[in-house]
Amino acid sequence: MKYRFVFLLAILASLLSGCGYNQIQVNDEAVNAAWSEVLNQYKRRADLIPNLVSVVQGYAAHEKEVLTRVTEARAGVAGIKATPELMNDPAAFAKFQQAQGELGSALARLLVVAENYPQLKADANFRDLQAQVEGTENRIAVARKRYIEAVQAYNVGVRTFPNNLTAMLFGYKTKASFALEDEKAIAAPPPIRFDTAPAQK
Repeated sequence: MKYRFVFLLAILASLLSGCGYNQIQVNDEAVNAAWSEVLNQYKRRADLIPNLVSVVQGYAAHEKEVLTRVTEARAGVAGIKATPELMNDPAAFAKFQQAQGELGSALARLLVVAENYPQLKADANFRDLQAQVEGTENRIAVARKRYIEAVQAYNVGVRTFPNNLTAMLFGYKTKASFALEDEKAIAAPPPIRFDTAPAQK
C-alpha cells in the first residue's frame, strides 16, 4: 500500500511537471521578485521627495503650487496599498501606475523650477538630491523593464497549451503589467543639468 502511494505521487508529480506546473511556479516567483524591486525603487524615490521639497522651499518658498503638487502626488502614491494582489487586478494596477506617473510628472516640474534659482542649484544638498533622483529614475526604468519581461513570460506560460489547462486547474490568471505606450518615457530619465551659471533674464 505504501509503495502504491509513492508510485501515485511520482506519477502525479510527473504529470504536473509535464503540464507546466513547475514552470508556472518559476515564472510566478520571477514576477514577484521583479515586482518587489519595482516597489523598492518607487519607495526610494518617494523617500527622497520630502528632503528635496524642503531644500527647494528654502530658496523658492513662493513656488507654492509646484511644492504642493509634489507633496499631494506623494500622498496619493502612499495611499495605494501596493500588495502582490495588485498585479492580479488590472484596474487597481492602472490606478497605481497613474499615481506613480503623476508623482513622476510633479517631481520633474519641481526640478525644472530649480533651474530659475542659481543659488538653489549651487546648494550642495540640492545637487546631491538631484544626483540621487537621477539614479533612482534610472533604477525605476530598469526595474519596470524587468517586471514587464517577467510578466510577459508568466502570461505566455499560463495562456499557452498545455500549461493553460494547469493554470485553469490551479487558478493561475494573467497578471497586469505597465502600459507599453509609456515605455519610451520611462526609458529616458528626466534631464538634470548640474551647471551653476545664473539663469538668463
